[in-house]
Amino acid sequence: MGKYNYDKSALKGLGVGDFLNEVKVREQHIAASPAAEIKSIYNANVLAAKFHPSYLMLKVAEVREDPNAKTYTLIPDFENGTEKLPFFRAGQYLSVSVEINGAVVSKPYTLACNPKDALGDKDNKYKLTIKESANGFMSKYILENWKVGDSVLSSAPVGDFYYQDLRDAKNVIAVAGGSGITPFYAMAAAIADGLEDFNLTILYGSRTEDSILLRDELAEAEQKSEGKVKVVHVLSDEKKEGFDHGFINAEMIAKYADGDYSIFVCGPKGMYDFLKEEVKRLELPQRRLRFEVPGEFGDPAQDPAYPAEAAGKEYKIKVIYRDNEKEITCKSEQTLLDACQRAGIAVDSDCRSGSCGWCHSRLVSGDVFMPASADGRREADKKFGWIHPCVAYPLSDATIEVFPFM
Repeated sequence: MGKYNYDKSALKGLGVGDFLNEVKVREQHIAASPAAEIKSIYNANVLAAKFHPSYLMLKVAEVREDPNAKTYTLIPDFENGTEKLPFFRAGQYLSVSVEINGAVVSKPYTLACNPKDALGDKDNKYKLTIKESANGFMSKYILENWKVGDSVLSSAPVGDFYYQDLRDAKNVIAVAGGSGITPFYAMAAAIADGLEDFNLTILYGSRTEDSILLRDELAEAEQKSEGKVKVVHVLSDEKKEGFDHGFINAEMIAKYADGDYSIFVCGPKGMYDFLKEEVKRLELPQRRLRFEVPGEFGDPAQDPAYPAEAAGKEYKIKVIYRDNEKEITCKSEQTLLDACQRAGIAVDSDCRSGSCGWCHSRLVSGDVFMPASADGRREADKKFGWIHPCVAYPLSDATIEVFPFM
């Protein structure tokens, strides 16, 4: 082996004593140190816990009566551990959990407020505008029971139904129905305060003038936005001056569209089914079409692929969670998530639409039906037996394993 070619003069004045004594010096430092375990807290972890906490404890600070709905102002519940609310993007939602007669039920509700309301070191607040829906087990409970001072358990803000300039056009046509106005009010308020930068035209469908939600708030955001927000009210059940009339369709969207544009849709499932066919006539690229998660699928028998022989049956479901097992029953028209929560098993969930994957669970045995239109699983999940219980309906007795975080 050849000699190393380097200048050795810098090393000639160095003694070896300090090097030979290093082990002894290190042992002395270790002996003098406290026995407590060293714990490092990384700034990235601090920020992650601040902006993406596992859950939030909130308190009802105000209840306001709205047309066929109520708006709840929620603040941090200091006594139960939440000191500050995370910031959110306009269009995101909270997954709220409540216990009803021993059943732990959760449901997503879009934040109906300006993201600016969550900023600052004090006076942070969220708002939820909740309207009772047909067969709305949870909304009915909230509207009848929530009062000022009550504690509320929810997720942190989640969802991806918000403006993204890398994908969405600068001009957005927002189509809303009923309480589906809430994400678009949040967007309008954020634009008016300079937190978002795009042009928003809201086509808001209501049955009558008296049923319009957040009307004053929308008008205020429109006026403050200096032309970047436009609100068009569309009434289906009555004709009045100053309002468009009928159903929001492709022609109405084209009437208000300007240049390159994206379409955002949030409202009842019937609106989704109608508009998914209507927007095809506009021939927009797929990336320009945004549909908020629709919520629970409902009766699986409405899907043509549902096996008719399964209707009206009830099955035994063994649920494995942590070190526990529990056998419950689930009707064929009921989701596994609903059956678990009604039995007091706190299965995690956010969107309840098959999309987010928060309720991701393992199907150990048995068969389930998952509507193709609501099946948001990855291909690997399908291959290796993972399901989303929020859109999984039993076709036989089954065993599932769930993974609650609390």
